[in-house]
This record gives sequence, C-alpha cells and structure tokens, in this order.
Amino acid sequence: MTDTASGAREVCALLADGSTVRLRPACPEDRGQVLRLYGDMSADSLRSRFFVVSRRSGEQAADRLCAPPEAGHRTLVAVHGDRLVGVAEYEICDDPASAEIALAVAEDFHHRGVGTLLLEHLVHTARENGVSAFTADVLTDNHLIHKVLADLGLHITRQYDGPTVRGVIRLEPDERYLAAVDNRGRTADTASLQPLLRPRSIAVVGAGTRSGSVGRAVLQNLREAHFNGLLYAVNPHAHAVLNVPAHASIADLPHPPDLAVIAIPAAAVCETVVECGKAGVRALVVLASGLDESATVELTKACRHWGMRMVGPNCLGIANTEESVRMDATFAETKPLPGTAGVAVQSGGVGIALLDGLSRLGIGISSFVSLGDKRDVSSNDLLQWWEGDGRTELALLHLESFGNPRTFSRTARRVARRMPVLTVDAGRSDAGRRAAASHTAAAATPTMTRRALFTQAGMTATRTLGELLDTAALLHSQPLPAGGRVAVVSNAGGAGVLAADACVDAGLTVSGLPSDLRGELLALLPAGAGAGNPVDTTPAVSVPELSECLDLLARSAAMDAVLVALVPTALNTAVGADLVTAVTAARKRRPGVPLVAALLDQPERVRLLRTEDGQAVPSYGEPQSAAQALFHAAERARWLARPPGRSVEPAGVDGPGAHALVEAFLAREPAGGWLDARETARFLGCYGIPRPPQACVTTEREAVDAAARLAGPEGTAAVVLKAQGPGLTHKSEHGTVLLDLRGEPQVRAAYRDLTRRLGTALTEVLVQPMAARGTEMLAGVVQDEVFGALLLFGLGGTTSELLADHAARLAPLTDTDIHELITAPRCAPLLFGYRGSGPADVAGLEDLLARLSRMADDLPELADAECNPVIARPDGITVVDARVRLLPRHARDPYLRRLP
Repeated sequence: MTDTASGAREVCALLADGSTVRLRPACPEDRGQVLRLYGDMSADSLRSRFFVVSRRSGEQAADRLCAPPEAGHRTLVAVHGDRLVGVAEYEICDDPASAEIALAVAEDFHHRGVGTLLLEHLVHTARENGVSAFTADVLTDNHLIHKVLADLGLHITRQYDGPTVRGVIRLEPDERYLAAVDNRGRTADTASLQPLLRPRSIAVVGAGTRSGSVGRAVLQNLREAHFNGLLYAVNPHAHAVLNVPAHASIADLPHPPDLAVIAIPAAAVCETVVECGKAGVRALVVLASGLDESATVELTKACRHWGMRMVGPNCLGIANTEESVRMDATFAETKPLPGTAGVAVQSGGVGIALLDGLSRLGIGISSFVSLGDKRDVSSNDLLQWWEGDGRTELALLHLESFGNPRTFSRTARRVARRMPVLTVDAGRSDAGRRAAASHTAAAATPTMTRRALFTQAGMTATRTLGELLDTAALLHSQPLPAGGRVAVVSNAGGAGVLAADACVDAGLTVSGLPSDLRGELLALLPAGAGAGNPVDTTPAVSVPELSECLDLLARSAAMDAVLVALVPTALNTAVGADLVTAVTAARKRRPGVPLVAALLDQPERVRLLRTEDGQAVPSYGEPQSAAQALFHAAERARWLARPPGRSVEPAGVDGPGAHALVEAFLAREPAGGWLDARETARFLGCYGIPRPPQACVTTEREAVDAAARLAGPEGTAAVVLKAQGPGLTHKSEHGTVLLDLRGEPQVRAAYRDLTRRLGTALTEVLVQPMAARGTEMLAGVVQDEVFGALLLFGLGGTTSELLADHAARLAPLTDTDIHELITAPRCAPLLFGYRGSGPADVAGLEDLLARLSRMADDLPELADAECNPVIARPDGITVVDARVRLLPRHARDPYLRRLP
C-alpha cells in the first residue's frame, strides 16, 4: 500500500488476465479522467449505467464521484498505468446499514475483472464503516452487471419491477464468498506468472563478456538449457555475448521481451527497471543484492506502475524444465533435472542444495524459483502456479518469512489436498518475538506458531534439509500408509532393534504380529529366524525367501508399512542388489502399503533404488531417516483422511457489547493495557465464557461480607482472595492468591496479609468461592505480529510454563481444529479418563475454545487473553482466573486481493 500525490491510500491488485491495476479512493484531480471514462462509453453502456442516454449524466456523476469525501459516501477508482479504467461508489441513504452502489468500467476493459475487483474492495470499505448490505438497481437486460453481481459470491435477493431489478447484497463474507475470491485470485495469479515462468522471450541485462560474471553465467545456463524462445543480451559495450547478439539497452531490442533478468550492480537497478516498464517488459528477475530500503521501495513501486511481476531482489534466479520452455535463468552450477517437484526458496544456497539433491534422487524439478527478498512473487503465487501447471506432483518450500500467513494457510490447505507440500521449519530457535506478558504469550514461541500454521494447512514440516529430501523421496515413490503400524524386517538382530527403536522414537507403532502370520513366516524363513516384530530373517535368508517375507507382511491387514533394515554379511554382501531383486519379485503387496529400506552400508543419506519393473524403493543410510520419513507420510495420510472441518458459531455471543467495551477502554487508555477484574468479567461475559461468582472489594469489611455471601447458604464453603493491581499479572509469583479460607477470622487475616505485603501496589481484592478439584488446564489467545491470533491449550496451573505442555492453532478454528487442539497435548489422556478417573467435560472445553476463537477473530485489539486455570471436571468446566490485555490495533482483511 502506498500514498499517492493527493494523499489517498493506494493498493495494487491483479486482474483476471494477470495485468496490474491500482485501486484508491477518488479525488478531485480524477474528474477529467472520470469524464473521459463516461465520454468514451457507447450509447448502450450509458443507458445501462444511467438508464438514459445522456452525456450530461456522466458530467453529473463525475462531479459527485470526485468531490471531497463525505460521511456515507465512498468512491474507488481503478487505474491501469496512467489511465483510469473503472469507478465504483456506494452511498448511504436512509438506513445507515445499507448503501446503494454504482459501477462503471471502460469498455475495452470489460471481462477482465475490473468491476469485480472494485466491488470486492468496496465491500471491504463498507464493512469497515458499518454497512452490512448493498442495494443496486439494474436494468433487466443488463446481463453484464447481473453476471458480475452473481459471480461475486455474496448472497443476493432480487425484486423485479418492470424493466429494472433491485438487488440486495448481504456483505457477510461466508465460505462461498471466500472460495469465489480464492478462485479469482488463483486465475489472476497464474495469468500474471505466465511471462515469468513460461516466457516466449528473455533479455539478460548485464550479460558480461568476462568469464565469471553473474549475467554471463545466466546467459550461458539459458543457452545450455536450449531455451525454447528468443534470447537477448543487453550490454552497451559488446556486439555479442556467447554468440547471442547484444544490444545497448532494453529500448534497443527489436521486441519487448516477456522476461528481463537484471544482473547489474544495485545502484543501476531502479533506473533499468523503469526502462523495462516503459519498453513493455512483463516480468523481472532481479539478482542484485545490496539494495537499501529506499531503493527497494522504488523498485517495487515501478513494478506496480508498469504492471510487471518480479522475483527478488537478491536471488539466484528461476528455472522451468517444461519441454516447451526449457528455461534455466539461474547462475547455479547445478543443471536442473526435468521432473515433478516445484521448488521455492528464499536462500540461494538452500536452493542449490535442493536442486542437487532432487537431481541426484532422480525426482527432478518442474519449476524452481529463488524468491530472495520476496518483494513481489511469493510462495503463495507459486503454490497456485503448481496447482494448475499440469506437471508438479510435489511442492518443496524453504521460507524464512510469511507476508500473509492467513492467505498462505488457505492456499496451502487447498493445494495440499492435491499434492504433498513440504517445508523446512527454519528459525525454530528464534525467541525474539516472544512476549512474556502472560503465561499464554510466554508459551507462544515462534516454533509453535509456525507449526500451528503447517499443521492446519496439511503441510509436512521437517527440521532439516536432509529430512526434507528423505521425505520427498518416500512421498515421490511410495503410497501413503493407512496408519502408523510398521513391520520391521532385518537380516541382523542388532539392525532390527535399531530400526524398531527409530520407529518408536519417530511416533510410529511396532507391535507384535498375529500368531498365524508368525507361523507362516517361521515356516518360510531359515532355521533360527525370529517372527516377532522386528522379524529377524538371519543372514542366511535367500532373495526368494526375503521376497516372500515382504509379500506376507505387506498383505497383512495388521501392518501399514514395511521397513527393511539390511547389513552386508559374508553370505550376502550386495544387500542393495538383493533387495531390488526381492522387491521386483514381490508381486502381492497390498495397495497402499509403502516399503522403505535402511541399508546400513549405504554411504548416501537417501537414494532411490530402481527395480526392474519400474518401481522405486527409498533407501536410507540410517534407520532414523527411514522412520522419520515414514512418520511424515503417515501424518499426511491422517490429515487427508480427517474431515476438512466446519466453522463453529457459539450461541449467546454479544459482539456489539464486546466492541463497545473495547472502544471505551482504549478511549480511556490509548496505549492499551490490562483490563481490571470487573472489566475482564464483563468482557468474558460478552462471549458466554463461564466464570465463578465473584466480588471486588477494597476494605476488610467488604471482604468479610463478600466471603459470607459466596460461601454458600450454610456458610461453610471455602473462599479465595486474589490481589488485584497493575503490577500483579503473575499472581502466583507474588504470593497474591490465598486459598481455602473458611470463616471470618481467616478472611480478615488473609486480607490484612495482602494489604501489609503489597501496600500501594494493591488496588482491590477479588473474592471467589473455592473451586472444586479437577484437571487444571490453560486456554488462551495471543496475537502474533505476523501470524495473527493464536489459540493455545494445554496443562494449566502454576507449573504451566515449566512443563510447557501446550498445543496451538491459528484462529479461526474449525470443529476439527478444536478437537485436535484438545487431543494434542501430552496431558490429553487426563481429560478422557486416565487410570480409572472419570472423563472431563470435553464438550465444555470445546465450547470454551470456540468462544475464544470467535473472540480472537472478532477483535484485532485483543493482544492477550488467558484463562488459567480452567478447572475441567466431569460435571463441567470453570474458568477460575482470567486476564485480558487490549492494544490499539486495526483489522487487516487477509483475504482482500492485493499485491504486497
């Protein structure tokens, strides 16, 4: 988002054909262009817009649209290059929640998505201003605008009145609307990437004559890849480079290239990019590093103005191995092998390692993009490209940052249904964004946040590049297991034990085999063999015996995968070759049962063994690598099998009341802060979160009276006193929670103790009845600056941080997310009846998480909310203690289509 010369806020977005427009509020300086827009309209278009054919109507509309903004009236314009090509407005009439809309698009821009894009942004602006419905009067025969409104994805009701139709459009963005926006975004994104990833012509700017220069290396790689298009060199000091004719500048080329690779010093990049834009270049790869922030902003601004997509700056380049393209526009030494893996990395070094590893495995790449500083083209764009390119079967990502995690998650979740999406969970040790304002915030480490994103999106997140390639090899070559039950086969007892341990450590199950299967195996294998699990074939096993053993295990319904761990012996020194022969001969494997190998004499970390009948078996140098890859495959199968989840709308939520409370607090405390006990109770009450009765007191007498009221009709129940004050967030650390108080003397003594110890730090005391015993849990929300609202759930109480047994998911939660959040912590068995204890009220916990999710999604100002402890018992749940922190923040619609 940028500021225009008139001060209006401007965003850029993609049209259906991949071109770029800039959207912003109209200003008085636009009047001439709006007049020109209406003046160029045909008579039919004028009639459709104004119901009459009158140029005067256009003048009146231009006067209104370009007037200074007024309350209840908003106008957005779409600008392509320097030309205004569309305008949309709404005006509130009698009902402040309803507004009438109008739309006009230049005739040569019809069917390119201008009107739909303007309406999406107009909907966003209207909702921010409290408008919940649009009305539109349209001529019955205006089929174009009827289609635009219908395709928008929002709920429309129509009333017919002679030649006109009045449409009422509800502005609540439900799943149908978000799916429509997704589809439009995917179409626009992939169209915009065509000149980048399938260019018909490429110019290398800075292709030097000196050996070793970056530009020359790129040009050489393009020539050696036999790029299937026109290739130009731009060098003012040469007539040719590597036998490619050289031109002095982009402007001197005989035709504007689709793609320009910029391989020149940083100081000259911005000027060259502007020249590219003026010449009609449609996409850029900027290799240069060292651009300062100011230069990078100018670079991005030029790309937006001229409608160019850009990879970089500070990147290794891009490649596409399609036969119709054959493009290697990188300066990497490794030549990409054609294949089926799409690769996107931010680090050029990581990119080189992945190119080498995928080539060595024989998987190869479909396309490769080194994102560099990621100022434009991102992993989001590439996931959508791979989704529809017809070649990619495996997506590999190395990401160091996320521009729009919510959109990324939604895209990755959709793409992961079609192909495995793998990533390296880089930056796990970075604790810089941890905000230890509460237990919830302290628990929300960057690692937990990223894993929540990856888990919900169905992505496979590995810890290292080696593990990424291990898993890619298995997912590329083997079916997904139905579960995590593994049969381990070995020709040496020690190797089998190592493999079994590795499987259990990875989270897989190595259980005993059924008795009938054990009998069949013992009858088949050499004397001395063991038919437990692991299966010890002894070193004397022959290739046919090994093959039949694998057949038996793979046919068994008791096993989901088979791991073969072999070591060379004097009886069979070529275990790899023996395994290939055995697998080739094995014909009866049950579909969906993967087979992996751990060959302990193998020097490579992972390789693919090719069998005579075209199969490929992933073979690992260590059992740990094989087991971890199997675990990732089993987790992917589990994610694919789970229900996609539906949104949950808890009953009894008072959203307007919560908003009013937040506004009142921030008006009083502009910098934000913690709500006091009374405000916290009212705030949680707006979301129906169960709290015990309580009283806030400021004198000893009030404490005694409140305790008497809360101790029950007999006056025998115990009460709790909790000190309240700005610096007493962590009450247990200050000894400010006094439990199990009975009778007036104990209450008086406790109150005096708090006032004596805390002095002026004490503002009031909270009195509550003592909660019945149960399992102490924590449920909370923390706002991550990058990822948005994160919900945490796990073990609560005073040891919550110490034991760190928590799981997390990003809001908003589906019912599936809620179930997984409750079952993910290690302490989850305590909630379902552990060692004879009764199960807790899991439905009550699910309802609590749904309410917290709704709260987090409603209120961007919610910085931190913690319910700790939440006492979970068979007869219900109680939020014993809670705290809420608000900050002055504004919502940013993550689904609104716009370029970064």
